[in-house]
Amino acid sequence: MVNILKKLYNDDKRELKKFEKIAAKVEAHADEMSKLSDEQLQAKTPEFRDRLKKGESLDDLLPEAFAVAREGAKRVLGLYPFHVQILGGIALHYGNIAEMMTGEGKTLTATMPVYLNALEGKGVHVVTVNEYLSSRDEEEMGQLYKWLGLTVGLNLNSMSPDEKRAAYNCDVTYSTNSELGFDYLRDNMVVYKEQMVQRPLNYAIIDEVDSILIDEARTPLIISGEAEQANSDYIRADRFVKTLTEDKSDDDADDDEDHGDYKIDWPTKTISLTRTGIEKACQHFGLKNLYDVENQKLVHHIDQALRANYIMLKDIDYVVQDGEVLIVDSFTGRVMEGRRYSDGLHQAIEAKEGVKIQEESRTQATITYQNFFRMYKKLSGMTGTAKTEEEEFREIYNMQVITIPTNRPIARKDMPDILYPTLDSKFHAVVEEIKKRHANGQPVLVGTVAIESSERLSKMLDKAGIPHAVLNAKNHAKEAQIIMNAGQRGAVTIATNMAGRGTDINCLLYTSPSPRDYLTSR
Repeated sequence: MVNILKKLYNDDKRELKKFEKIAAKVEAHADEMSKLSDEQLQAKTPEFRDRLKKGESLDDLLPEAFAVAREGAKRVLGLYPFHVQILGGIALHYGNIAEMMTGEGKTLTATMPVYLNALEGKGVHVVTVNEYLSSRDEEEMGQLYKWLGLTVGLNLNSMSPDEKRAAYNCDVTYSTNSELGFDYLRDNMVVYKEQMVQRPLNYAIIDEVDSILIDEARTPLIISGEAEQANSDYIRADRFVKTLTEDKSDDDADDDEDHGDYKIDWPTKTISLTRTGIEKACQHFGLKNLYDVENQKLVHHIDQALRANYIMLKDIDYVVQDGEVLIVDSFTGRVMEGRRYSDGLHQAIEAKEGVKIQEESRTQATITYQNFFRMYKKLSGMTGTAKTEEEEFREIYNMQVITIPTNRPIARKDMPDILYPTLDSKFHAVVEEIKKRHANGQPVLVGTVAIESSERLSKMLDKAGIPHAVLNAKNHAKEAQIIMNAGQRGAVTIATNMAGRGTDINCLLYTSPSPRDYLTSR
C-alpha cells in the first residue's frame, strides 16, 4: 500500500516537472506579446487557426496561445495569471484535474486552456454547478474570448431550442452540468437531426469537478412524460399511513411480536410494514390479502406514502413554497427547479403536505452524469478537493489529479474538531463563539447541514441580538447579495452547503488590497 501511494505521489511530482518546462516557454513569450498592439494580439487567433489547418497541433500552439490569453486577460480584465495558474491551465489542457486551493483563481486559470482548445472550432464547454455561476463567468470571462475573436454562448434552462442551438454552436459555451445532460437526452428523442441542439461532445472543463463527477456521479437525469393519474389513491394511502406507529424494537430481539406498524432501516433509507401493519392495511381497505396481484397498485401507493411521511424530511429533502413541493439538492443545498421525484413519490409528498397533487410522470429517457461526461473526447476539471478521490477519477474517467502549488504560502489555520455531548450544547457554543467574533468585527460564516439547522441557529442569534443573513434553499434568490457582503466587517452569515461552490466573497476587513490583489485571485 505504501509503495502504491508513493508511486502516485511521484507521478504527481513528475507531471508537475513536465508542466514547469512548458510554463517556462509560456512565460518566455510574455515580453513578445506585451509589445504587440491590440490589433496585432487579436490577429493571433486567425493565425493560430491557419496553423492548425496546416497540420500543427494544439500542443504545438500551447506556449504562444497561453501567452496570448494571458496578455489578453491583462488588457481586457485587468488580470494577469500567475505562474501557478499557468501550471493549472496546462494540467487542464492535458485532460487532468487541477486541484487548486480556495482563492487561487480557478476561473482565470481556465481561460488559457479554454482559449487554446476553442481554436479548433469544435466547441469547448465550461461546466458550472448552477446558472448563476454560468451567467457570471460568461459575462466576465466571455469579454476576453470575444475580444480575442471567439464566439461565446450561454446555455440556460429557460432558452428555446433555437437559442440553445446557437449557444452550442459557439466556440465557448457556458452551461450547468444538468442542462448539458438534459439537452443530450432531448436530442436523442427528436425525430429529425436538424432538431438537435448539441454538437458532438468535444472538450469540457468542469468547475467543482468532484461534486459533479463523484458526489453526483450516479444521479440519474430523467425526462418524463404524463402517465395515468388517480389522486384519490395517494390521499387514501396517505391517510392510512398517518395512523401507523413505528416499530423501534431491536431486530435481534428474541420475541416474535411486532412493536409497531412499520420499520425503518435508516442506513439504506428503506421502510416496510410489519405484520401488524399489514393486518391494519387489510382492515382499513377491506382486503383479505394485501399482497394479492390485484392489489399491486395499492401496495405501491402505501409504500410511497410511507416513504413520504417517515423518510422524506421537510426542509431537508424538500421545501414547500407557494403551495408547491420543491426538491432540495442534497449536495448543493439548492432548490431544484422543475425537478420532481419519480415513481409517484412526489405525489405522495404532495398528499402528505396537503397541497395540489400534480400529474404523475413516466420515464422516457434517462442517463447518469458518469455515463454522460465519459462521452466527451477530452475531459478536465478544477476543484479544491480532489486528491481524496484520486483513485475513482483515474479508474472511472482516466483522469489524473494534479495538485497545483499555491501562489503564496498558506496563512489559513486548520483547527481540530471540537465534540459536544448534545446538540443543544453545540448550538449554544456556536452562538457564544459568534458573539465573541462579532464583537471584534470579524466576519463569520457558519456552515450548516440543512435548512432546519440554519433556521434554528438564526432564531438563537435573533434572541442574542446579533444581526445576520441566512442563505438556504428558501431564500436562494438573494444569494449574490448575501455572498457579496459576507466578508464585510462584523458580517454574520449562516448558510447551508449551497454557499460553498464557486462563490466569491469580497473581504475588506483588516486590510484593503489593491484591485489587482483581489482580482488576480479570481
